[in-house]
Amino acid sequence: MPTAPSYRGAFVAIAVGVASLALLQNLVIPVIPLIAADYGVGADAAAWTNTAWLIAAAVATPLLGRVGDLRGRRATFLAVLAIVALGDVVASFASNLGILVLGRVLQGVGGALFPLAFGLLRDVMPRERLTGAIGAISALIGIGGAAGSVLAGPLADLLGWRGIFSVPFIAAILGVVLVLALVPVRGVRAEGRVNGLSATLLSAWLVALLVPLSSGAHWGWGSPVTVGLFAGAAVLLIAWVAAELRSSNPRVDLRMLGARAVWPVNAAAFLIGAAAFGFWGYLPQFLETPATTGWGLGLGVQAAGLALLPLLAGMSGIGFAAGAIARVLPLRVMLAIGALLMAVGVGSAIASHTALWQLSVAGGLFGLGIGLSYASMSSIVVQSVPADRTGVATGVNANLRTIGSAVGSALMSAIVFGSAGSDGSPAQTGYDVAWLSVAAMAVLAAVIVMAVRPRPSVLPSDDDVETAEDGELARAA
Repeated sequence: MPTAPSYRGAFVAIAVGVASLALLQNLVIPVIPLIAADYGVGADAAAWTNTAWLIAAAVATPLLGRVGDLRGRRATFLAVLAIVALGDVVASFASNLGILVLGRVLQGVGGALFPLAFGLLRDVMPRERLTGAIGAISALIGIGGAAGSVLAGPLADLLGWRGIFSVPFIAAILGVVLVLALVPVRGVRAEGRVNGLSATLLSAWLVALLVPLSSGAHWGWGSPVTVGLFAGAAVLLIAWVAAELRSSNPRVDLRMLGARAVWPVNAAAFLIGAAAFGFWGYLPQFLETPATTGWGLGLGVQAAGLALLPLLAGMSGIGFAAGAIARVLPLRVMLAIGALLMAVGVGSAIASHTALWQLSVAGGLFGLGIGLSYASMSSIVVQSVPADRTGVATGVNANLRTIGSAVGSALMSAIVFGSAGSDGSPAQTGYDVAWLSVAAMAVLAAVIVMAVRPRPSVLPSDDDVETAEDGELARAA
């Protein structure tokens, strides 16, 4: 068993590495207008800085999660951190939009840090500390995403928009040093190789899906390009599933992910990802609505970002307490309660939003729900799959949250801006309908998780994977 100093040091090293990527999730969104003005391009073109990150993260997360299972999670974690640091440098010194998008692609590869981190935790943490460690890292992922929205404005004012990448760069370099010094080479490796056909098909359908989800609002949801890409994504998805099911060396073991121990959590991940971004991604915009509308609060960009602090506080507090809560409540109950808290927070915002404190309370409740949900779903996946499949299983779970976020963003954009009047300003009813949809998704996630008969939360050993109920997971593996 690892000694206390060794596992605590390893946890800190992994956490710093994850923080370098977590901050990048939403760091660019608030400064897109500054990027557009600096390069002399339209907002639609500048928005590709975020789309490129999203697509790269979606493709890299499951692919490199599997590479970590096969080649070693520590070595893969270090390689990905180095790529993120390079992306920070490229983005900071980009002379044109194309080079900036390249830097964002390199940063997006860091999405693989999330599943690799969970695999490393399983390798180095004592079993009794694992749930708490996963909860803390999950909280850090969520905190980083929201913190990026809060910090982007002040950092851009202080350092310029290029300077915002200095903070994640420092964290990435520090993460490399700490992982080299404090994280031992340990853990079970999977046997096999990376399936080239599967990897290509997986990447193709993710790109074909995420590009229209990100740009469909600008192109038009009924435009030939948008419809064609969605159709292509469907065809490629079917081809990928068929290839995986026929392969003796599947890139993603779909039978394992279809086990009762896993699929409800992945379904919840998609819905919670959509709900999370659908609320916190649009809350600052709601707060910035001019007071002249009769219902907006008219906050500035920085004040609206700071209004997310209660959400951050709720998310971090509950996430770091996840280990203690798990000793009292089953993980699936924690996940359901978290999803319901998200729905309550959104419902509170719909019911009362005439003052900042009301939306702060709603954000705090929502943050509690996100923190509890993220921590518990990651723990369930880690504890429900064989040790040599941890990277790919948690990568798929994280990817479904990413896809859910894109769907949530597209849904919010379609509903909110579909309600815009002749002056282009959204109507209050647009936010109400959109957030009701968000609340419904969170409730549905809770229903799915609790409707499927839960199994004991038992961590599979390296030598014996027959821990899924009725031997289902063992047969799938």
